[in-house]
Amino acid sequence: MNSYSCISGTGSFFPDKILTNEDLEKMVDTSSDWIVTRTGIQERRIAENETCCEMAAKAAKEALKSANINAADIDGIIMATFTPDTVMPSGACRLQHMLGIKKGFAFDVSAACTGFIYAAGVADSLIKNRMADNILVVGAEKLSSFVDWKDRNTCILFGDGAGAVVMSRSDNPGIRTINMYANGKHADLLKLPALGSNFFSQRDKLNLESELIKMKGNEVFKIAVTAMAEATATAVKKSGFSSEDVDWFIPHQANIRIIDAAAKRIGLSSERVIVTLNKFGNTSAATIPTSLDLAVKDGRIKQGDNIVSAAFGGGLTWGSMSFTL
Repeated sequence: MNSYSCISGTGSFFPDKILTNEDLEKMVDTSSDWIVTRTGIQERRIAENETCCEMAAKAAKEALKSANINAADIDGIIMATFTPDTVMPSGACRLQHMLGIKKGFAFDVSAACTGFIYAAGVADSLIKNRMADNILVVGAEKLSSFVDWKDRNTCILFGDGAGAVVMSRSDNPGIRTINMYANGKHADLLKLPALGSNFFSQRDKLNLESELIKMKGNEVFKIAVTAMAEATATAVKKSGFSSEDVDWFIPHQANIRIIDAAAKRIGLSSERVIVTLNKFGNTSAATIPTSLDLAVKDGRIKQGDNIVSAAFGGGLTWGSMSFTL
């Protein structure tokens, strides 16, 4: 008998503090019009009182409630993040304790903005191989702690937040296909050197500001447009869907121009694309699960809808997935 996985519950959390483009105009040499035109972002959320894991826990509790299961029913946690509270223990282990879960596995996946798709891919395989029945998959980031607020090229992009889904065993196909890619050749185009062993090997020469998030924006943009579009098309093709079968496209929320290019590649109109970056910016591994949950909550996405997602991030990594909710 075939074994499938499905998304049985969703949840999200964003901190209260709003940092607008107008606020950034007072911090760096930029303008709101320029930010909106180039990225589509109008504001983002900043965590002042929550850690990354605390945001993850709040999103996870919503997902558990949505799935109508207890924390005790969770067999494992996979947390997609590159901004955990601590390098060791992992964010997933901290989250397990916060939720009062006393069994199963817990580990982090570090694939930057593609992290949620990578984590979902691992969970899908574990469930299909009957190693777990219910897995909590979380994308959570506290990027504000690693942003150089003097760098106008990067500080305009990122925000904080967390999204979660419960992935469960199903008799019917929920997750249709997950595709994961990487090319380390371009690793230096988007990086966060801080907290790595190379960073601490130079303890006597530490310069934290130089080790925060760095990005060669134009080069990343060119690669991201192609990679996201191709990954999106692959997800549709491998799923067996046609463009007409796809009800919604949930892309990684990095740049509106990249989103538009990916949607155009599979022939989707803007009305069928979930966009949240205008309010929340780029929350890296959290963008897809938070966007999914917000669209479920406002009634746009319903049970039975066919969904395609794609992401691109540091590594460089990229990927896509298709699923029926």
